[in-house]
Amino acid sequence: MEFKAKRGDLLATLYWAQGIVERRNTMPILANVLIESNKGNIRITATDLEVGVRGSFDGEVSQEGMVTVNAKKLYEIVREAPEETLQLKRLENEWVEIKSGKSIFKIVGMDSREFPQFPKFDGEKLSATPASVIKEMIEKTIFSVSTDETRYSLNGVFIEERGEGKVRMVSTDGHRLSLIERGIGSLGLEKGVILPRKGLGELRKLLEGAEGVVSIGFKENMGLVIKDNVELFMRLIEGDFPDYSKVIPKDNPHLVKMEQEILLQVLRRVSILSSERYKGVKMELKEGRISISANNPDLGEAVEEIDVDYRGRLLTVGFNARYLIDVLSVLGTAGDVEFQLRDELSPSLIRKEGDEGYLYVVMPMRL
Repeated sequence: MEFKAKRGDLLATLYWAQGIVERRNTMPILANVLIESNKGNIRITATDLEVGVRGSFDGEVSQEGMVTVNAKKLYEIVREAPEETLQLKRLENEWVEIKSGKSIFKIVGMDSREFPQFPKFDGEKLSATPASVIKEMIEKTIFSVSTDETRYSLNGVFIEERGEGKVRMVSTDGHRLSLIERGIGSLGLEKGVILPRKGLGELRKLLEGAEGVVSIGFKENMGLVIKDNVELFMRLIEGDFPDYSKVIPKDNPHLVKMEQEILLQVLRRVSILSSERYKGVKMELKEGRISISANNPDLGEAVEEIDVDYRGRLLTVGFNARYLIDVLSVLGTAGDVEFQLRDELSPSLIRKEGDEGYLYVVMPMRL
């Protein structure tokens, strides 16, 4: 294998590999990228067996072939290369030589036959989907994904079709739940699937600033997203997602409307003196206003009042401030947010005014 390529093309493709390569050394080959050169096209692939990314770009191929090398070291070498054109050549015993101007690097590679293979999506129907909408759906659900690895089916975001071109994404960690529904057309899903948190995190990075559409498809236990010259694979989480509809409150009688940005800033200030572990804040509702406070015997106490639209009875509820800050941070800065509460122990519902397609359920906490 031997080719010449532009430094910028190599660097951009290797960048996507950095967040995916396996760093725990369970399998040494997973710390590497697979480099393939074929008829003027170079492909670079990285995977940790759960998530994979493949990028391609044009180059001047003088000898076809493939090799695997350490992803991190290759990225660092290309980043610091002095010239805009680099030459890569496979030597004997899987070594790889990298030339840039007067700089020459030789790094140890591994047999490319050991590198895991991706499934082929030949002929499978891929759906064109608005990139900005998919990014929004990820941002408004990924923070509610459980990090408890014993609850495997909650370690991702559930996605299903709801008919009439609508797609729903749901996540929960048992303490809160995020649900978003948008009309983006069919994804070809016969039933709901669970997308892993890491894969969605990498997809969110891939869609940063993206316009237009991306292609999405599913095959057996894999999902595929294609944006420009980058393909992102993710292995679907096996298991059954819980019946989330049972935890969404239907008729909470106490409604509170307040300016979303003001509430977010108050929560950030007051939670400074909340418990480091539980981040508990107390919300005391009276007609026309809400008092938000935190009390920590080791640190002190904080309290702040906000004028709100509320006409119900006196109600005091405790919440984990981080759970509220997380959702308020992704709802945009303009407009009001609505809390629907029942009592001190029942789940509360949060909506952004004007967005019927998004809701957030959060459990109160005892303070």
